[in-house]
Amino acid sequence: MKTKVYLIFGALLITTLISAQKPWTLQQCVDTALANNRNVKQQALTKKTREISYQQARQNLLPDLNASAVQNWNFGRSLNVDNAYQNTNSSQTSVGIGSNLLLFDGLKMKYNIEARKADMYASESDLEKIKQDITMSVAAGFLQVLLNKELMQISTSQLELTKTKIEQRNGLVAAGKLAEGEMYELLAQEAKENQSRIQAENALKLSLLDLAQFLELDRFESLDIVAPDNLSVTELQLLSAEAVYESAITHRAEIKGAEYRLKSNESNVMATKADFYPTLNLNAQYGTGYYNLSGVPNKSFSTQFSENMSTVLSLNLRVPIFNKFDVRNRVHTAQINVESSKLSIVNAKLELKKSIQQAYYNALGARSRWDAAVKSETASREAYRFTNQKFEAGRATLYELYQAKSNLTQVLSEQAQAKYEYFFRTKILELLK
Repeated sequence: MKTKVYLIFGALLITTLISAQKPWTLQQCVDTALANNRNVKQQALTKKTREISYQQARQNLLPDLNASAVQNWNFGRSLNVDNAYQNTNSSQTSVGIGSNLLLFDGLKMKYNIEARKADMYASESDLEKIKQDITMSVAAGFLQVLLNKELMQISTSQLELTKTKIEQRNGLVAAGKLAEGEMYELLAQEAKENQSRIQAENALKLSLLDLAQFLELDRFESLDIVAPDNLSVTELQLLSAEAVYESAITHRAEIKGAEYRLKSNESNVMATKADFYPTLNLNAQYGTGYYNLSGVPNKSFSTQFSENMSTVLSLNLRVPIFNKFDVRNRVHTAQINVESSKLSIVNAKLELKKSIQQAYYNALGARSRWDAAVKSETASREAYRFTNQKFEAGRATLYELYQAKSNLTQVLSEQAQAKYEYFFRTKILELLK
């Protein structure tokens, strides 16, 4: 039985380790970042407080209901049964229940409900904006890792070619067909390319560290990623800046958030203006009490409680006449907030348009550089092949071979950089849409 338990536990442990080492997809990185990010959690809490404020604004329409109980003790002069004061002690107990209902307040509560509702939706848009920004940052970090992996692969493959060349030359030196001095240049080239590979490896580790920090992971050594399936030219679609902008101004969270804040401030203006109008309240009170005077026969507690019951209904009208211009100044302040919100919408749209245009033209530039690098790669590979043949035949120097190889490496690096920048810019346009 113990053996079976150990086998099951071992199988589960192995499965866990394998799954832990499995490369992460872009979607997994985004989901993990959104789940772990503290700004998202903080904004989610802010959103909940806005929801509570909205619910309270609606519940303010309900009447209140409160109970009260008062116990008084008087020592010295007290009011007697003849409604005259005399030197004696007395005590009084009273209990009651009352309710207040606001009948009219100039529609202040109505506009306050609308304002709190707009604040709630604005908070939801803020949360969505944070998520969109995190998605963009994770995508940038993800593609940077892919780029550094490809650059490291390029540097490693170039180093392997040099090592192969050294092994071939070592055989010629051992056979006495090549002077040993000609090996020094190859060894120097190997050392330089090994340094380039180490730099590429360090850049890859740093990009993995950045990605792990985006995901808020404790360790990054075992972190690895897998390239998305749609990172090909045929599956990527470069959207026009105009089409993206027309869609973005109706869907982007920062635009919707600014518009909801404008609605909130407009409702705050109307709610503040309501203070110019009278208010009317309906009050209802129901209570009873007990009075005890020392030295005088008093009815029993239960008898007085039964006989002293009373019900009161009242209407309370309050008409504002002069309030030291407080309401007027608060209205002016609220109107300024409305104008400020309108400017915020204009600025948000301008910033959005600027971001879309920059992403679009950067994508065009990256695509042009990518196309040029693809053509240059063909020519550089052919030049390197031809120079290598000449070098093997003794008609080219090692410097010429190294120069051709260096040109090919640079072209491959530029091609990789242009390719991933194009991927990133097209991804930005998709997210901004």
